[in-house]
Amino acid sequence: MTRPSCAISIDLDSIGCYYRIYGLGSHPPELEHVILERALPRAAALFAKRGIHVTWFVVGRDADADLSMRDRAARAANAQRLAALARHGDELGNHSYSHPYDLARLAPDVVDAEIAGCDRVLRAINGNKNVRGFRAPGYDVSASMLESLARRGYRYDSSIFPAPGYYAVKAAVMGALALLRRPSGAVMTNPRALAAPPDPYRPSMTAPWRRGQAPLVELPVAVTPWARVPAIGNWLILAPAPIRKRLVAQMVHRRFFNFELHGLDFADAEKDGIPGELVSRQADLRVPIADKLSRVERILDDLAERWDLVTLGQVAADVQLTE
Repeated sequence: MTRPSCAISIDLDSIGCYYRIYGLGSHPPELEHVILERALPRAAALFAKRGIHVTWFVVGRDADADLSMRDRAARAANAQRLAALARHGDELGNHSYSHPYDLARLAPDVVDAEIAGCDRVLRAINGNKNVRGFRAPGYDVSASMLESLARRGYRYDSSIFPAPGYYAVKAAVMGALALLRRPSGAVMTNPRALAAPPDPYRPSMTAPWRRGQAPLVELPVAVTPWARVPAIGNWLILAPAPIRKRLVAQMVHRRFFNFELHGLDFADAEKDGIPGELVSRQADLRVPIADKLSRVERILDDLAERWDLVTLGQVAADVQLTE
């Protein structure tokens, strides 16, 4: 019998994204590229050791070697790291050009420019090859995004995250920050996405959270059956081992396991010089990198027992043949 598929993806959000989430103001400029310079190589080495090909969702500006800024050399080095991953069989996905959390609420021409900007960067990195997939900042997808992606021939979107528990926590954090008069830079996702199908589907072009006839497919981020508990990187990394194994085991009841991580999951607060103001708010930063890598290794052991590990692009190709 054919085993089910699991795709591992890593969102390469910069440290600045987390400073915006917690309303901390400007991040230290020396940490502008710490995720791509320090965390990405750790993650890449781990997956390469196991022969696993993954999907990296790239924020275009962070690897735009043509951008005329004082850190142009760092961006060029980031592009070279990503190009090496693509040459070895990993997939590079579009995560917008500048990661605006409110992208789904912006005008269609702004949405298109954000998608086009990252598409340009990824093509320059990857020998002008077509980009297959997109993930929206903050999991908030819109009709204008699907229209832009379809026009460019994208194979899939992977932005829907139908996890009520996750959004309850997010709402609580945003509410607490508002009371402290330090509003979060994040936004709440369209609540209709919470009831979206949890397995791959063709979305409606005008309502991405329901089934339709779009030319691309939606690959929702993983939630467990029934309770829709998030089965994503930092939730599993921080969970006690028995709970983690139980959550992973529940995913065998899904058609597909879309296991999402973030670059920050591979950062080390002490070694990477991440300030305490962020560490105190981001629980996974309080776990030493050796422990985090060990926990990810155990998750990968569990995945290898039950699933074939593929890229999101490969899953989307299969889904398009059946949906």
